[in-house]
Amino acid sequence: MQHNPGFLKLVNDARARVRETDIEGYKQMLAGGEKHALIDVREDSEFAAGHVKGAEHLGKGIIERDIESCHPDKSETLVLYCGGGFRSVLVADNLRQMGYENAVSLDGGWRALKDSGLPLE
Repeated sequence: MQHNPGFLKLVNDARARVRETDIEGYKQMLAGGEKHALIDVREDSEFAAGHVKGAEHLGKGIIERDIESCHPDKSETLVLYCGGGFRSVLVADNLRQMGYENAVSLDGGWRALKDSGLPLE
């Protein structure tokens, strides 16, 4: 997908402030038994079409409103994914501003996850 320059500037600005991992880094987290919540921040229709087994759905439009109810521990590791790793960077930055210390954006997002060998639903 070709993104607009203003959007890319916003994402790249946020990217400088958040932690990211790629699919291999995420697999290492899993292999090491690192405790985390995997959160799909895509739209409802995207989530319904397919997602990682066990992923929690908190779309980008509501996550800031609902995150503190679902995940009150602001030191918990939250791995966020979207379609390709752009929206999840923006969400990770917003959560950082809300005091979440370990919000991690998954670079490559759903596109990488589909080919990762991880179980999908």
